[in-house]
Amino acid sequence: MRIPLRLSAAALALATLTACGGGGSPAAGSDAEDGSLKIMVGGLDKVIYLPARLTQQLGYFKAEGLDVTLLTEPAGVQATTSLVSGDVQGVVGFYDHTLDLQVKGKQVESVVQLAHAPGEVEVVSRKAAGNLTSPKDFKGKKLGVTGLGSSTDFLTKYLAVKNGVRTDEFTPVAVGAGQTFLSALQQGSIQGGMTTDPTVAQVVNKNLGKVLLDMRTPEGSKQALGGPYPSSSLYMNTDWVNGHKQTVQKLANALVKTLRWMSTHTPEQIAAKMPSDYAQGGEKLYAQAIKDTLPMFTKDGVMPPDGPATVERVLKSFNPNLKNASVDLAKTYTTEFVKKSG
Repeated sequence: MRIPLRLSAAALALATLTACGGGGSPAAGSDAEDGSLKIMVGGLDKVIYLPARLTQQLGYFKAEGLDVTLLTEPAGVQATTSLVSGDVQGVVGFYDHTLDLQVKGKQVESVVQLAHAPGEVEVVSRKAAGNLTSPKDFKGKKLGVTGLGSSTDFLTKYLAVKNGVRTDEFTPVAVGAGQTFLSALQQGSIQGGMTTDPTVAQVVNKNLGKVLLDMRTPEGSKQALGGPYPSSSLYMNTDWVNGHKQTVQKLANALVKTLRWMSTHTPEQIAAKMPSDYAQGGEKLYAQAIKDTLPMFTKDGVMPPDGPATVERVLKSFNPNLKNASVDLAKTYTTEFVKKSG
């Protein structure tokens, strides 16, 4: 019952911000004066959001004089609700939410672009593999997503529409990630679904299913989506960013330093820095999950030049809110801070 309740809260929060024109979040501004911040992550143990926790583990937030509390929600849409309501100063989640929020009257921007590919994988259960061989076969299927309105939901809808399947011809099912996703696949309540590592590695290792479509690399992203798809990012309310530039610069410094560290260390070395309970399938499998996902990350936090246009095209293909809306892509991200990170 918890997921629907949270989703109702998300819908209410977005409806409220639309009604009031998307003003600032005064509650979120007060804590940062002393360097204390709260950042919500759309799944702290997901490898696609690994840089957030790794930055904390490496001590880089603290080195910048920041006291960062990382919170977690199972899906990006719920993390976004926390930002909209002013409970947190930032979100580590998918960049595509910045476009969705803009057309709802809320100005949010990516300040550090952690990834230039989704890091997502469409898997199919072993039982359904015979008649689910591509997105053309989505019709009539129940497909797992982390949450309704999440980026996995967005991408699943796009893959369907691109391959001639209407969004009302299949059923997205909110199953979260990790054990809840694995159980849904095993029990047959979904025939396939979109998820990330380490869940992907466990699906394959336990022989619960196989990879249908892999978007963990820029090449895989281009093949599936027609271009780079900037995903994991630190995004914040634009008004808050403009009022706290020194703090945002420190956040950017810490995260870019982590991205560079990741690019010069092995998956095993990265895994060793993370909390041990993140490796639920074992250390070796966790290191493999990191290895498979590493290509999605940027090395400098900079938005790929043609990335926002890909995201806009993908969202407009199925999202009625964006279809005929005018989106100012220049306002959905900034490179001001990452370009100053030495």
